[in-house]
Amino acid sequence: MVKLTKIYTRGGDAGETSLGDGRRVPKHDPRVAAYGTVDEANAVVGLVRLHTTGAADAMLARIQNDLFDLGADLCTPADGRKDQGALRIVAAQVARLETEIDAMNERLAPLNSFILPGGTAAAAYLHLARTVVRRAERHMTELAGTEPVNPEVIKYVNRLSDHLFVLARHVNDDGAKDVLWVPGKNR
Repeated sequence: MVKLTKIYTRGGDAGETSLGDGRRVPKHDPRVAAYGTVDEANAVVGLVRLHTTGAADAMLARIQNDLFDLGADLCTPADGRKDQGALRIVAAQVARLETEIDAMNERLAPLNSFILPGGTAAAAYLHLARTVVRRAERHMTELAGTEPVNPEVIKYVNRLSDHLFVLARHVNDDGAKDVLWVPGKNR
């Protein structure tokens, strides 16, 4: 368990931060951008949860905890001195998302158009969370092009964006309140 006794340390005042293995890197390092964007996605999921209850809220609570796990995974380089025993995303977390997606998707009508963010507040925020997760995924795949990254984190965020999309349809009365794109409508 993490114990935080002091919030500010002044350690980042020169534009650097510490990774999970103690190595100092610039705050604009690709690894920091990746886990920082995961943190941003988690904050948006927190906004979604202001508008959800029941099973949807329970799924999002698990996702928020997973996103902290994912940030810890990214923060500790796989080739670093603290790799052994580091918290890592595992296949079971990806599988849980798939199971939840399949269960929600069974109740949804097939799509005949793309969906515009909206319908309900929860759905709109879910679409925002999905786009932030996709940005995190882009940062993570860029990082993976130059440094070792746990492949399960990339699988997780890829599946998470699908999960958030399906959950948005689910909270939109199983798609009844979806806002559909009408190509060229305003020409």
